[in-house]
Amino acid sequence: MMTYEELQSVVTRNKTLLDELEESLRLIADKEEISRLTEETLDPEFWNDPLRAQTVQKRIAYLNKKNKRFVDLTTRNDDAEVLLHLSEEMEDPSVLSEVKEELLSWDRDYEDLRLETLLTGEHDSMNALVTLHAGAGGTEAQDWAGMLFRMYTRWAERHEFEVKILDYLDGEEAGIKAVSFRIAGPNAYGYLRSEHGVHRLVRISPFDASGRRHTSFASCEVLPELDNTIEIEIDPDDLKIDTFRASGAGGQHVNKTSSAVRITHLPTGIVVSCQNERSQLSNKETAMRMLTSRLYHLARQRQLDRIEDLKGEVFEIAWGSQIRSYVFCPYTMVKDHRTDYETGDVDSVMDGDIDKFINAWLVEDAKEHEAAQEMAMRPNEENEDA
Repeated sequence: MMTYEELQSVVTRNKTLLDELEESLRLIADKEEISRLTEETLDPEFWNDPLRAQTVQKRIAYLNKKNKRFVDLTTRNDDAEVLLHLSEEMEDPSVLSEVKEELLSWDRDYEDLRLETLLTGEHDSMNALVTLHAGAGGTEAQDWAGMLFRMYTRWAERHEFEVKILDYLDGEEAGIKAVSFRIAGPNAYGYLRSEHGVHRLVRISPFDASGRRHTSFASCEVLPELDNTIEIEIDPDDLKIDTFRASGAGGQHVNKTSSAVRITHLPTGIVVSCQNERSQLSNKETAMRMLTSRLYHLARQRQLDRIEDLKGEVFEIAWGSQIRSYVFCPYTMVKDHRTDYETGDVDSVMDGDIDKFINAWLVEDAKEHEAAQEMAMRPNEENEDA
């Protein structure tokens, strides 16, 4: 059992951590933003743009929740200190175990909130557009893509995020060939951008009568859902638009009319499609937002100013390109090859418990970003010295 002095030292340390966290969270700036957005809601024309109104309300709710989480951490640490003093005055050591458990819980909640300070990317606060593609291997790979889709939807449910299927292509016997879906929630893209890449599965195939071990691959593409503040000019002549009857989830209506829309951007070969809405117009609007996000992401990667200069990129879903391996046999392990974080609890991971993988990647990404900034500053410092 920890002593009174040791626990008091933890409480004192927490106060320092909270001071640093308050500055990193930009809570003062958040209050100013809340005030500005609240004033915007009082405008009589505010509700004329329902999409903007919904975005503003969600932003206000998120900022208020973040502030409340910080206040709760401060209150809990103060309460723990009061309990410590009571324990000392009453000479009751049994209270110390209660304080220890509370401080351990405090550490976990503090770490969750601290990780939000790492979400400093330009689009981290936006919703995420996720697309899964089964690799080569037929039914086995398609089943794996279906398992990943369930993993991400379960993760979203844990965080109370909204999941909406945009396009869905069933597997031939099981699973899915491809699926595109939106995960909407605070910092959804900031968290899920860590999942972009190829995911590898090793297991005894349930589709192999001989019970042999198989290796399967599926790709995960994650893009931010761009808002109305970002505009990209796309020449209509560069687009090939097809309509077709929808399939998969969505009710009877989508299978009876040609409401689904597929858009091909001819210069890059990028193809997007949407079939979740009842209206062909709505599907087209959603597909265009998906296309805009993909073109913007590609342009930023290549640092190009013109869409005309873009070329399609090849995303090989095979050996050597995986970011994470999921091993079901001969042992159980999930390992991220970028951070080396791993766990043997495969069942929990497949049920959506991937936060530790995301957190490990965010920490590593922040270190790399900081190192890159330091390297960029060195030439300037050398020139100043000269």
